[in-house]
Amino acid sequence: MPTAPADDEIDLRQLAAALQRRWRLIAATAGGTLLLSALATLLQKPVWEGEFQIVLRSKESPTSGAQALLQSNPGLAGLIGAKGGENQLETEVKILESPSVLKPVFDFVKAQKQRDGEDVSLWRYSDWIKDSLKIELEEGTSVLNLAYRDTDQGLILPAIKRISEAYQAYSGRDRERGISQAIEYLDRQIGIFKDKSIRSLRAAQQFAIEQDLTALTGEGEADLEIRNNLNIEANRVQAANQIRNIDEQLKQLRALGRDPVGVMFRGLVIPELASKGIYQSLEDMDTQLAVLRSKFTDSDDSVRRLRLRQRLLIEVLKRQTFGYLAAKRSDAEARLAAAERPKGVLIRYRELLRESARDEATLTRLESERQVLALEHARKQDPWELISTPTLLDRPVSPRPARNWALGLLAGLVIGSGAALVAERRSGRVFATDELQAALPGPLLARLDDAAPESWAATLALLALGPLAGASTVALIPLASQGEPELAQALQQALQQLTPGAQVLGTSDLVAAAACQAQLLVARPGASTRPQLDALRQQLQLQGKPALGWLLLQSPDA
Repeated sequence: MPTAPADDEIDLRQLAAALQRRWRLIAATAGGTLLLSALATLLQKPVWEGEFQIVLRSKESPTSGAQALLQSNPGLAGLIGAKGGENQLETEVKILESPSVLKPVFDFVKAQKQRDGEDVSLWRYSDWIKDSLKIELEEGTSVLNLAYRDTDQGLILPAIKRISEAYQAYSGRDRERGISQAIEYLDRQIGIFKDKSIRSLRAAQQFAIEQDLTALTGEGEADLEIRNNLNIEANRVQAANQIRNIDEQLKQLRALGRDPVGVMFRGLVIPELASKGIYQSLEDMDTQLAVLRSKFTDSDDSVRRLRLRQRLLIEVLKRQTFGYLAAKRSDAEARLAAAERPKGVLIRYRELLRESARDEATLTRLESERQVLALEHARKQDPWELISTPTLLDRPVSPRPARNWALGLLAGLVIGSGAALVAERRSGRVFATDELQAALPGPLLARLDDAAPESWAATLALLALGPLAGASTVALIPLASQGEPELAQALQQALQQLTPGAQVLGTSDLVAAAACQAQLLVARPGASTRPQLDALRQQLQLQGKPALGWLLLQSPDA
């Protein structure tokens, strides 16, 4: 069936009109739900609530030593629970809802209920958390709000006090357990590295003894515990440099030839030779020679004898210098040869020393960390702070009569309205003007107020002068049963008076109406069903004579 478009305003008015027509159904439904909500409120046990607030983050922080240790060692920080993150507080809240914290409180409540004769065989921890506890964080803070509800007023305060105590115990429990685990971990590592450090130290010392890299003999137990301090490489370099230095001195000494002054002063730079009396004798001869030359010529016998003695002493000094330097060079060569080792020995020795030093440094660091954590473990930390004591509210939070009644009334109105619309739709009757206009042939010629027939005169007069002008017979065809024959008869009489030259016939017989020159349909909202309108339209099509239009009997405010 085609339908005419309608805007929102018309739809809303039609909806309101449908609800108004079914107001008795809506009122009965709303009254029933209101009565049911009142009975449920009276039969429901009062639910009491207790609450408290607690700060999840302690004001205390680790000591400076422990804080530096945790910052430098994230593994230890994670082990003792000091590792933070964006979701740390949300994680804490989830832990606080877990059985590991609140299971004892659940068992206490369950035991109290069982003692009072209540069947608790079907109780589950997850249901108890969901139905009885409300745990949430204040937005933007670390303050936790907790509320506990129960129908037993006397059970509220003992339960929430146990919850607050469980939370405060939990705040220190994880810290103590975490630090204890960290200390146990460090103790194990200290034991491992203590043995490892001793083994690496003994390996390095034994290697040094075997390769003659240390002055120790290895015969005593203490020798294996002492690290070698002899720097073989430094000795080798020192000996090589000394050999080059002696070679340079010998080269310069040979270059001096028989220069007595040069030879004498070259020997003076060698402390071992300078301390001998030969240099003093040469100085005395040099002084005597200067005195004799001031009195005699170089050909004088005394001058010649003194110069001869001087040359002999210089030759002796030169031989002693050469001999001393040669001896020193031989000593340096011996030390250089003693410092030389097969290829890879020194490299291996350095690796052993480095491994030993690394193990010892690791052992020292572990022992320091263990000492810091032991001090932190000994420091007592305050539990989480309660910023509001566990409190029982003065009035029960449920039931709330006014709210329940309002909700019952609202639910009744919604259900009743839905039922009214369903009943309206299932009745099949057409009340909307636009739907009538879509179902009936011809235009809507006039709206007549069914409550005031005296107001029809002007409209019917215009109708007689317009569409009905010149028609000798007019058929008024009512749609289905109008239910008020007096109203149809009044309409027929009024139209007959306004068209004295025509005959007005009121009939539902379409065969009789076909004999008339003009046909008018008369409709009232709700008087016809959709199937009846469909049947009428089909019959008019079979009749083959179009209707001029239709009249609507309806009050203006409908």
